[in-house]
Amino acid sequence: MDAVWEDAIKRGDAGMVRDLLGRGADADSRDRYGQTALMLTAHAGHGEVVEILIAHGAKLNITAKFGLSALMLAVVAGHGDIARLLAKAGADLSLRGTGAPGFAEKTAHDLAMERGLPELAATLQPKPRPG
Repeated sequence: MDAVWEDAIKRGDAGMVRDLLGRGADADSRDRYGQTALMLTAHAGHGEVVEILIAHGAKLNITAKFGLSALMLAVVAGHGDIARLLAKAGADLSLRGTGAPGFAEKTAHDLAMERGLPELAATLQPKPRPG
């Protein structure tokens, strides 16, 4: 991930993000930890930048450490509005975390329930798979 891009993302600088995307920045590039701009902004609570990235076609279901997606990172950080925004945009509600006991086999719904966010969890309930 380019240093200027990463800085704009981490600061939640919507104007700079728009400008850099207009100049060809890769919305799905990863930082040294494997996180995309969408993951970083969802976790940090930068809603306007999340909206910009979604509108620009950022991939919603990329995962990084512990199998966490942008949606799951928003839930972990307590950003319910951003989690709802990502779910409405089509984020996969059935993705499950991996590795660490706090995330292994847990969906965004499970993570919301664990954090005492039942209303959010209800909106993140994965649809049963046809069997």
